[in-house]
Amino acid sequence: MALLAIIAGIASCTLLIVQLGSLYVAFRRLNSPIHSSILKKTPHITLIRPLCGLDNFAEELLLSCFKQDYPCYDILFCVASAQDPVIPYVNRLIDCHPERSAKLLIGNDLITKNPKLNNMEKAWQSTSAQWIAMADSNLLLPPDYLRSLILSFDEQDTGLVSSPAIGIRPANLWGAVEAALLNTHQARWQFLSDAIGLGFAQGKTLFWHRDVLDQRGGLSALGHELAEDVASTKLVRDAGLKVHLTPRPFAQPIGERTLRAVWDRQLRWARIRRLGFFWLFIPEILLGSVPVMASLIYLVHLQMIPWILPPAVFILWYGAEWMVAKLLHWPHSARDVCAMIIRDMLLPLLWLWCWAGRSFVWHGNAMNSPASANVQEQKEMEH
Repeated sequence: MALLAIIAGIASCTLLIVQLGSLYVAFRRLNSPIHSSILKKTPHITLIRPLCGLDNFAEELLLSCFKQDYPCYDILFCVASAQDPVIPYVNRLIDCHPERSAKLLIGNDLITKNPKLNNMEKAWQSTSAQWIAMADSNLLLPPDYLRSLILSFDEQDTGLVSSPAIGIRPANLWGAVEAALLNTHQARWQFLSDAIGLGFAQGKTLFWHRDVLDQRGGLSALGHELAEDVASTKLVRDAGLKVHLTPRPFAQPIGERTLRAVWDRQLRWARIRRLGFFWLFIPEILLGSVPVMASLIYLVHLQMIPWILPPAVFILWYGAEWMVAKLLHWPHSARDVCAMIIRDMLLPLLWLWCWAGRSFVWHGNAMNSPASANVQEQKEMEH
C-alpha cells in the first residue's frame, strides 16, 4: 500500500510537471517572433491538392489555393473519380482565375495501398517543379502558406517541411472536441518535438524538394507505412535529414462533427501511431488528466493529501491549457474547456480500443498495415 502511494504521488507530480512544462515550451515555440519573412529566392512551386468529396467549407478551402502571396506557383487538383462531387467547384474556380496556372487531374494510379498517394501520383509525374507542396483538402491556406514553406526549408539539413493543423470554427460540442484534440493536444506535442529537434511530419502539409523523395523511390516509397506522414518521417530521418515545422500552424475549419466521426478519425490516427512508432505510442496512455486525477483521488482515499488538492490541480490543469489557447487565439470558450475535459476522458478509451485491431476504413477504403496486407496476400496466393 505504501509503495502504491509513493508511485501515485510521484506519478501525479511528474504528469503535472509534464503538462505545464509542455504547454509552456510549445507556447514559447509558437509565440516566438518569426526571424525572416523576406524571400531570398522564389523558386517555382507546384501545389498539389488531393480531393475526395466535399469537405465543410469546400469552396473557401479551394479558393485559398488561388490567393497565395507568392510570385511563381501552379496548382494541380487531383481527384480519383470522374464522378466526384467536388469537380464542378474546382472547374468553376479555375475558370474564375485565368491568371493562375491551375489544372484538374482525374484518375487513379495504383502505386500503393494508400488511396491518397494513388490520387497524387499523376500530379507528381506531370510536374517538373523541384519544389512540391502537398496540402490536404480540408486545410485553409493563408496567403503566406507557400512563403512560409520555402522560408522554413534549410537546404543544409531539411528533408521535409510539415505542419500540424489547428481546428477553428467548431460548430457544435463534438466539433469543439475535435478542435481540442488538434490544438492544445496534438499540435502542442508536435511543436514540442520540433523545439527539441525531433520534428515529425503530419500529412496535412508535406513540402518536398523532389530530389529528396525521387532518390528514395518517389511517392510509392511513402506507401511502405499505413500513412504517408509516418513513412515521410522515417524516410527523411533515414536520409540523415530532419523534418522541420513552419513557424505557425495552418487552420482547418471544423464545422459540425458527431461523436462517431471524431472517434473513428482519432482511432485511425491512434492505430497509425501504434503501428508506425510503437515505443512512442506506449506512453500515450499517460496523456490527459485521467491518470493524474486518478492518482490524486487514490491519495485522498488514503488520507495522504487534503481533499482540496484534486480540484485545485484540475483547475490548474485546464486553466493553463485554456490560457495557452486564448493567447494563441485558438478556440477557448467555456464549451471548448468542456471539450478539453471530454477529450481527456476519450484518450485512454482510444488507447485501449486501438489494440483491438490493425486496420481502419478511410474514405471507404479498408486500410491494413503493410505487414498484415502482405500476410493476407500470401494466404490468397496459397489458396
